[in-house]
Amino acid sequence: MSVQNETTPTTDTAPATTHGVTLTDVAAGKVRSLLEQEGRDDLRLRVGVQPGGCSGLIYQLYFDERTLDGDLVRDFDGVEVVVDRMSAPYLDGASIDFADTIEKQGFTIDNPNAGSSCACGDSFS
Repeated sequence: MSVQNETTPTTDTAPATTHGVTLTDVAAGKVRSLLEQEGRDDLRLRVGVQPGGCSGLIYQLYFDERTLDGDLVRDFDGVEVVVDRMSAPYLDGASIDFADTIEKQGFTIDNPNAGSSCACGDSFS
């Protein structure tokens, strides 16, 4: 008598734990440098959007020690980038970079989902 093992097809129904935001090597290096200056290794870079600004949505970019229920996390060579589930669709495919030129210094977000943005570049729709 032979026994056959039944295999049950599996479906990947587990919720996504990552997001589509990317962090350039330059930006990751700047984040590491800022965290080292602060003497903190327990912080992660949180990126999100919220209503506001002259175009409808504004970016949020700050260090956070918390990880909230539903957060999506992605690691970039030791730098964790966290996006909340509500912001993830607005930021999917966005790239965060760091500029240090005469004209501009700071983090920049290149977001393919932004249909339009205001002149200051701080908000989009």
